[in-house]
Amino acid sequence: MKAAAALARTPGRDRQASLISSAASLFAAKGFKGTTTKEIAKAAGVSEALVFKYFPTKQALYAAILAEKAPLSELLSAVEDMARKRDDHRVFTLIAGYRIRPGADPTMLRLLLFSALEGHELADMFFGKQHRVFYDYLAGYIQARIDEGAFRPIDPLLAARAFIGMVVHHRLLHEIFEVPLHCPHKDIVATYVELFLKGLQRPSAAKKRGLTRVR
Repeated sequence: MKAAAALARTPGRDRQASLISSAASLFAAKGFKGTTTKEIAKAAGVSEALVFKYFPTKQALYAAILAEKAPLSELLSAVEDMARKRDDHRVFTLIAGYRIRPGADPTMLRLLLFSALEGHELADMFFGKQHRVFYDYLAGYIQARIDEGAFRPIDPLLAARAFIGMVVHHRLLHEIFEVPLHCPHKDIVATYVELFLKGLQRPSAAKKRGLTRVR
C-alpha cells in the first residue's frame, strides 16, 4: 500500500504541483500579466528552465491551475441528481452551499477578477469553467420548471444570473473585502435559497412547499 502511494507521488508530480500552487498564489496576488515565470520558479524553488519543461507557456500553467483547483464534476453530478428528482430547494442549496462554503480558498475568485480586468485570452476559459456552466445548467432547469408550471414565467437566463450573482457578491464581500459574517453558514445558504425560490415559484407552489423564514 505504501509502495503504491510512493509511486503515485513521483518527483515530477511533486514539482508540477508545487509550480501550480506557486503560480496560483502569484497570479491571484499580481495578476497574469504582472507575474513572470522567473517569479514562479523562485516561489517554487526551481529553475526557470524547469518551469518551461513542464509548462511551455504561462497560458499552459494557467490552464493547469483551472484543472487542478476547479474540479466541479462531483458537484454537477449531485445537482443533476436532485434536478431529476425535481427537488428545487436542494438544487439551489447545493450550488449556493458549495460556492460560499466556509474556508473556501479566495484564490480562484481573485484569479477570475484578474482575468476579467486584464482581458487576456484565458478569461473565457476561466468564466466557462467556473460560472457559465452553472448559468447554462440553471437556466435550462428553470425553463423546465416553468414549462411544468412550478415556476412563474420569467427569463430563465436572467434568473440563473440573478442567483449566481447573489452568491458571487456574497463571496466578494467576505473573501475579497473580508466583511465578517454574522450568522452560521447553514443559515446564510438557507436564507439566500428561500428568498430566491419564493421569487421564482408560483404562489401555489411556494405555499405547497411550506418554506419557512430563516431567523
